Amino acid sequence: MEVLNRETKWTRRSMLERAAWISAASAFPRVPKIFAADVSPVMARLSTYMSEARDRAFPDDVIEKAKHHILDTFAAMVSGSELPPGRAALKFARNYGGEKVATIVCSSMLCGPIEAALVNGVLAHSDETDDAHSPTLSHPGCAVIPAALAVGEQFGVDGTQFLRAIVLGYDVGTRVVLTMGGPAVQSEMHRSSHSIAGIFGAAAAAGSLASLNTQQMRWVLDYTAQQSSGIAAWQRDTEHIEKGFVYAGMPARGGVTSALLVQSGWTGVDDVLSGADNFLLAYAPHADPAGLVEKLGERYEVTQTDIKKWTVGAPIQAPLDALENLITRHHFEADQVQEVIVRIGTTPAVVVTNREMPDICLQHMVAVMLLDKTSSFKAAHDKARMQNPEILRQRAKVQLIGDAELERALPRREAIVEITLIDGTKLSEHVVAVRGTPANPMPRDEIVAKCRDLMAPVLGAAVTASLIEKVLSLENLMSIRDLRPFLQHS
Repeated sequence: MEVLNRETKWTRRSMLERAAWISAASAFPRVPKIFAADVSPVMARLSTYMSEARDRAFPDDVIEKAKHHILDTFAAMVSGSELPPGRAALKFARNYGGEKVATIVCSSMLCGPIEAALVNGVLAHSDETDDAHSPTLSHPGCAVIPAALAVGEQFGVDGTQFLRAIVLGYDVGTRVVLTMGGPAVQSEMHRSSHSIAGIFGAAAAAGSLASLNTQQMRWVLDYTAQQSSGIAAWQRDTEHIEKGFVYAGMPARGGVTSALLVQSGWTGVDDVLSGADNFLLAYAPHADPAGLVEKLGERYEVTQTDIKKWTVGAPIQAPLDALENLITRHHFEADQVQEVIVRIGTTPAVVVTNREMPDICLQHMVAVMLLDKTSSFKAAHDKARMQNPEILRQRAKVQLIGDAELERALPRREAIVEITLIDGTKLSEHVVAVRGTPANPMPRDEIVAKCRDLMAPVLGAAVTASLIEKVLSLENLMSIRDLRPFLQHS
């Protein structure tokens, strides 16, 4: 009898509680829609494109460009291994360890794919050697390629799938930032356009290499949106270590994390690009989501990404091009120069004026070019030389002017260099298309020469030659793991 009474009381209480919930729900009829939003056309198209990329044959010229950027990024990793950010990253790998799956470049270590992506990402942006996508102020390669290498090794993918994943990563990451507002993401929102483009690009590439289906790609985008971060405060980092983390290590790690979480069975929000509290609403409420799929499959962003001729910051590329042109054409010596006036956009001028680091100090690099008639990797990273009396004497001749008209030309990084010689001769050069940009690309042999110069001092000439050959014939590689012997050393 007692049991029956307890059951009767419980049933009555349950009924009362249920009635209360029904009453409360009726007061908020819109609540269920928050949790059951349909997948938007943009998400449907984007996630389908991402899942199908591993089986899509891209145009030959796009694949060739992808090889150039892979090789250029490997060269940045190798050369970066001997700079302070690279040494800090390798120390992290030694201290942390992890599952022995993925290559740590320029070491004998193997780590888990998440740690490897972080470390190799920092190696790739240990300085200003890696590629740059001017329309978004981002550096796609230093995040996308380390992420793809780590996940590619995890699953033992072949060279063709690796190449296709790289192309996809460039397409997705840059479109996210373009949709959000391009350079305004950093200049007006104070967020890092570099890290946001990097993490979405890394996640897309990693998801492709993990063979995720359309539904899983939606969840990858969801976890990537939750991890997207980075603020423009990196500009105050004078050691380049935080910069390497924000541009490359952090987004590479985050993209790999998103892909591997979903690959292991995690689920998430089906459409983080639409509905309540979506990614664009949080980051760029006035953005048109259609930008995420604009000309997808027609315009390949890897072909719109610059490969730097000079291993210095992007705003210094055009001035060095102009100065090299003038020296080659007129054959003058540094001591014949009375004054050098450099004009670039007002925004980039602030970034590179009288900086502490040689590779992003325009006045210093112009002085180096006057004396050396070139700008080598070694010269761009010789901080002690910044105090050399002869360098300081030449540097005193250099005047940097932020030019409003050249500012309006951005994201095209134009420069005007005006030189007055001691005898009164005036020389001028206006560079509109920087060497290595889509409007003035470097051919394969010029890129190979740059990469050989960066890698041979670290890996040796023979290993460097073999690595270059492997990358330029990636479609013949049975497993991406076969690159390991050429990327590592004891």
